[in-house]
Amino acid sequence: MERRTYLRSLAAGVFGLGGCLRTSGSDPTTTTEEAPFRIETVTMELEVPWGVAFGPEDDLYVTERPGRVQRITPEGTRDEPVADLTDTVAAQGEAGLLGLALHPDDPGLAYTYQTYRGDRGLANRVVRHRVDDEFARESVVLDGVPGASVHDGGRIAFGPDGALYVTTGDASNADLAQDRDSLAGKVLRLTPDGEPHPQNPFDNAVFSYGHRNPQGLAWRDGTLYVTEHGPDTDDEINVVRAGENYGWPEVRGSSGGEGSDDEEFTDPVAAYTPTVAPASATFYDGPVEEWRGDFFFGTLAGVHLHRVRIDDGEVVEQERLLDDKYSRLRTVFTGPDDHLYVTTSNRDGRGEDSAAPQDDRILRIQPA
Repeated sequence: MERRTYLRSLAAGVFGLGGCLRTSGSDPTTTTEEAPFRIETVTMELEVPWGVAFGPEDDLYVTERPGRVQRITPEGTRDEPVADLTDTVAAQGEAGLLGLALHPDDPGLAYTYQTYRGDRGLANRVVRHRVDDEFARESVVLDGVPGASVHDGGRIAFGPDGALYVTTGDASNADLAQDRDSLAGKVLRLTPDGEPHPQNPFDNAVFSYGHRNPQGLAWRDGTLYVTEHGPDTDDEINVVRAGENYGWPEVRGSSGGEGSDDEEFTDPVAAYTPTVAPASATFYDGPVEEWRGDFFFGTLAGVHLHRVRIDDGEVVEQERLLDDKYSRLRTVFTGPDDHLYVTTSNRDGRGEDSAAPQDDRILRIQPA
């Protein structure tokens, strides 16, 4: 049976900006002026939306962690899933069908990051699909990423250099993050065919290492910013560069904090204690003037949308937006209309008590 969900103003409200979350290692200034904005529900009744990508006709493709891919048209409708991969995806705990990216030169090719059950248990891979053939598998471009029911990373995106970047978690084995021969606890850089990028620092797929569970990728002026889940302290925003070591599990947060102060470890731009669980990353250049150039991520434990202003590598301003308005927020992204979008994640097993009947939803943020 056809299922249609309309984009336009299914739910709307106006909220002012306010509040800040201080990093553990800095004291950024905060915004005090209000800049009202309006929230629209793009679609609802999703099940743990995770990866997102806009197609050439502005169709929005969304992965659901249990193993489905949804398509929302510019006209505002969503029919049955365009792909059902539940037979091949192992949706266990935090694992499942996660990141999504479209090839920048051939948007008929989609890439997904997915957990599956192999001969030795859970593992992760990146698969290339034909979009116009119900996401039929074309090839597995990367395999053998250690998997677990937690700490699978899962964000994938094409960078400004045309390479495919992949975040991987430590798969509950922290020591793997420091092993440059392992694909776990890393940011990987691949060619679109899945080969290690020829300019990688270690002659393999590894771009950077020492990560616990990175889940956000965003670029500004060619610089890569990554958000990362900490344990009970020190979630991080990192500027990630080829060959650098980000410390896990030897260091949490800055090297001046818990752990070693060895110069081999790269300090984060910001660290958050108590943890907020940053699950995404994007830069904004849309119509809200006060936000232009700012960095945004959704928070799961923090149940808010987080805005950060970074100037010359330093955090100078932060705000909590939508604080506990929609509970757990996961993927924040910008659309071809330059507006900011965010997905809720209240059906992921950790937000059921606060889930609304419409959850999970994709929300669009516009000027009031």
